[in-house]
Amino acid sequence: MPKYLILKHYRGSAPATVNDVPMDQWTPEEVDAHMTFMDDFGKRLEAEGEFVDAQALSPEGAFVRGDEQGQPITDGPFAETKDLIAGWYVVDVDGWDRAIALAGELSLAPGAGGKPIHEWLEVRPFYGAPTATGD
Repeated sequence: MPKYLILKHYRGSAPATVNDVPMDQWTPEEVDAHMTFMDDFGKRLEAEGEFVDAQALSPEGAFVRGDEQGQPITDGPFAETKDLIAGWYVVDVDGWDRAIALAGELSLAPGAGGKPIHEWLEVRPFYGAPTATGD
């Protein structure tokens, strides 16, 4: 079965969500409800044999490259993934249709006021996996 990445973005790096209230403005109960939804989603995928990995990322981090002597250089003049990527799920499913169905479900995680976020999630096949067009 092909693997797909379902990528969660921070605000500003994807189209605005329907329930567009930043998480740092949610109540502790709203954050807990969101995290419970995410945990339950992962547990269900695991029970169905479709779960590979899921991670939430800390906002800390940096781009790094080596200079001519191999010494690290950090933080160039460009957008960094710490500003873009909030976390991900990796799923091992029957194909593109199942991957996007799961992303559609995941986008309904609760946010402010307990209402679904309807966030935009990016779905990308692992290299070599079939895509929506079969390419």
